Amino acid sequence: MSDDPNPALPGAAGCARIAGRPVYLRKRLLLLVPFVGVLAFGIALYFMLGRNPHLVPSALIGRPVPQFNLPPVKGRHVGLSSADLRGDVSLVNVFASWCVACRAEHPLLVQLHQSGIVTVNGLDYKDPPDDAAKWLDTMGDPYTRTGADINGRVAIDWGVYGVPETYVVDPQGRIAFKQIGPITPEILDQTILPLVTRLREQSREHAR
Repeated sequence: MSDDPNPALPGAAGCARIAGRPVYLRKRLLLLVPFVGVLAFGIALYFMLGRNPHLVPSALIGRPVPQFNLPPVKGRHVGLSSADLRGDVSLVNVFASWCVACRAEHPLLVQLHQSGIVTVNGLDYKDPPDDAAKWLDTMGDPYTRTGADINGRVAIDWGVYGVPETYVVDPQGRIAFKQIGPITPEILDQTILPLVTRLREQSREHAR
């Protein structure tokens, strides 16, 4: 027979094992924390990679362009204002002479301007006047109109994240699309130009 007066209760050794379990479980859970964090990061990364990082939604999509009126870049004759962005589909390209990525897309903008498919306007962001003029004189000027946004206030109203950015504006002066980062031939052919065609067709249908 056991000398324990209450055999239903665990002995000292049993109590020690039971008391140690919460500590043991906590240690096991702490070991799982890094794994769970890595798993969560992997899931988030998976969904992010499934999206085009350049196609960032804008709160201004479908809304009229912000009201603005900018003087032209030095050496140009016509500025850019919100009133100029009505009547036909057009592009507004946010650029700067100090922008490395702008250099990559610039030849494509020149070709687009020469094709006459769609009007390309330039919004020059925080650029010294002489630098902007030299940039366009040297690289070629693909813009029908340019606006010198020297202090960057107009770009803020447009919701610009950085340069370059390009906006598609419909004939009613509403922002229909926003491209962050340089335009590539694929983006131009697969996204921007089909949208330009579709917006023009819709405008003609509404005019009937």
